Amino acid sequence: MTSPSSSGMRKRLLRWGLTVVVLSLVAVLFWRALADNWTEVQAQNLQFNWLMVVAVVLFAAAVPVSGLLWGAIVNRLSPATTVTPREAMAVHSASWLLKYVPGQVGSLLNKVIWGKKRGISRSIMVISFIYENVFLQVSSIVPSAAILLVSVGLVIFQDNPVTVLLPILALIPLLMVLDRRLFHPVLNFGAKRILKQELPREYFLPPKAVGGYLVAFVAPRIINGVGFVFVALSFLNLEPGAWLPLAATYVLAGAIGILAVFVPSGLGVREAVIFVFALQYMTPAQAVILSLLSRLLSTVADAVVALFYGMLTLWLKRQPPKLSQGA
Repeated sequence: MTSPSSSGMRKRLLRWGLTVVVLSLVAVLFWRALADNWTEVQAQNLQFNWLMVVAVVLFAAAVPVSGLLWGAIVNRLSPATTVTPREAMAVHSASWLLKYVPGQVGSLLNKVIWGKKRGISRSIMVISFIYENVFLQVSSIVPSAAILLVSVGLVIFQDNPVTVLLPILALIPLLMVLDRRLFHPVLNFGAKRILKQELPREYFLPPKAVGGYLVAFVAPRIINGVGFVFVALSFLNLEPGAWLPLAATYVLAGAIGILAVFVPSGLGVREAVIFVFALQYMTPAQAVILSLLSRLLSTVADAVVALFYGMLTLWLKRQPPKLSQGA
């Protein structure tokens, strides 16, 4: 009989094995693109531009905005406990910084542990985390795919069927989650088996609330898309007609990166998608630079998020402690 420890070891080895394979493939593809266009990359003479600072600020700002929306979901599902905007932004920022743990395990655990301290049930924290990620994905994939379809046409999808197939297939289970008539029975079945308890129907959002959150979660995606356009404008002269499709490209690439759950922060996956779609508006060398520069600036933005989180944490520690409330 296989022991639990050996089974867990095999799963970890499989996860890290997949990570190595994906990163290796992406590295090879990028190395080939970079090598084939190295002369033109050098000719770009990339220099500092203040638009890069604007992009970093926008990338960082999208995180607390998403945090506010997540906090609103928790408050909706757990009326007995009020999560303040500063708390929501701080907790979400910490979870965002833990995205480098494959599978978003660190992000979820951070919120569950925080919820336990605040007296919010684990079930609500898990459900709010699922809703948050589903809203993020649907609000990223649907508008972005529509924009690219209108702007570029079916050619981009015909030339890159695998890249496009992943988010489209992902929409099927994601859309099922949005209907609580389907989501509640499925999650309730798991809760009865694992947690030995029923999940109240009140823990799940009604259709009107779902629609509202889907629209609201477009806001941080817009902020990210605008930031990416500023990255491109920091070293390229682009026609205004390319701005919206490029913004949609970055948002869609981010969604696909998140779907690659076994890769820390979608490392390399997002850049590969950006490279493929950006070729419609620039040379291969420029697309390589854009994808790599956007990763660099988004990483700098993570440092800004970390600083913001530290400031919020210090502020919250100075506030009088809150009494735990049942959820």
